[in-house]
Amino acid sequence: MVVAAPLNLTRVAARVDARLAEFLAAERRRWVQLDPDLADPIEEVERLVMSGGKRLRPAFCHWGFVGAGGDPDDPRIVDAGCAFELMHAFALFHDDVMDDASTRRGAPTTHTVHTERHQASGWAGEARRYGEGVAILVGDLAFVYADVLLHDAPRPAIAIWNELRIELNIGQFLDIAGSVQRVRSIESAERICRYKSGKYTIERPLHLGAVMAAPDRADELIPKLSGYGLPLGDAFQMRDDVMGAFGDEAVTGKPVGGDLREGKPTPLLARAVAAATPAQLAVLDRVGAPDLTDTEVADIQQVIVSTGALDQLEAHITSLTESAIASLDEVDLTADARTELIELAEYVSWRQT
Repeated sequence: MVVAAPLNLTRVAARVDARLAEFLAAERRRWVQLDPDLADPIEEVERLVMSGGKRLRPAFCHWGFVGAGGDPDDPRIVDAGCAFELMHAFALFHDDVMDDASTRRGAPTTHTVHTERHQASGWAGEARRYGEGVAILVGDLAFVYADVLLHDAPRPAIAIWNELRIELNIGQFLDIAGSVQRVRSIESAERICRYKSGKYTIERPLHLGAVMAAPDRADELIPKLSGYGLPLGDAFQMRDDVMGAFGDEAVTGKPVGGDLREGKPTPLLARAVAAATPAQLAVLDRVGAPDLTDTEVADIQQVIVSTGALDQLEAHITSLTESAIASLDEVDLTADARTELIELAEYVSWRQT
């Protein structure tokens, strides 16, 4: 099943895009007055954040805010959405360095662009270190800009924001450690799935939006919104894992079988390992090998299908999504927010990109 993006996701995205463009253009004008070379890092932030992301985090933040009684035209919620996009960009800049990824959303990654620029210019030092250094600094810049855009948020919302940032970094560590340690247990893979992406994509944006609108209702809203955000966040990342193993590069913007080449400790791979025969385990043992061939990627994909792991994960995604939607009956939200959250749940669980 494939579900189209909700119409209001596009509307939220348009407001966020306009504000991001305005904010980053002003920063570029400010810093090129000091040194023309300073256009480069800001333009790298622009290149990623304006490259067509779905704006899911701003959407969940927006509907958490509206659902708790916030004014949908309040500019603070647009700035909060922009902060989430910049925080996501920070994670992607650093993630691409850690994974040594050459492309992101169908375009060269920042560290790749700047490594090649160093080589072509004949500059001093090591090209790779320069390229990675630029990407890290650009990610850090996006991280700080995210904070700048949340300066008007109430104190309880800032507390959620800080916890979100800690969780994101914890999840990234679990992910890289799980890759090198070849983690294959379902429990561990699902923990990584939740902390590296699910919580900061859905649960925490909902929390932050709701608390921005109604800080006095935080104790009531936060646990009930988690009943929706946690299972749906897991479903979101599991769908991402399916695309990372089977997705079409022309659609996803990532290499075919990218997660298999990187040895990502995903719930999909963990389920395949748990159900595999000795012969199939030998095939799966090649996941993450630096010399993995296209033929081996196809063989691994076939084993994942043959073990029933893909069907199991699809059923689990469906169950998690149904649980998330059902939980909305327990939350005191506006009717329009509830409707939009149901549509978003169906979209994130069965999207193709």
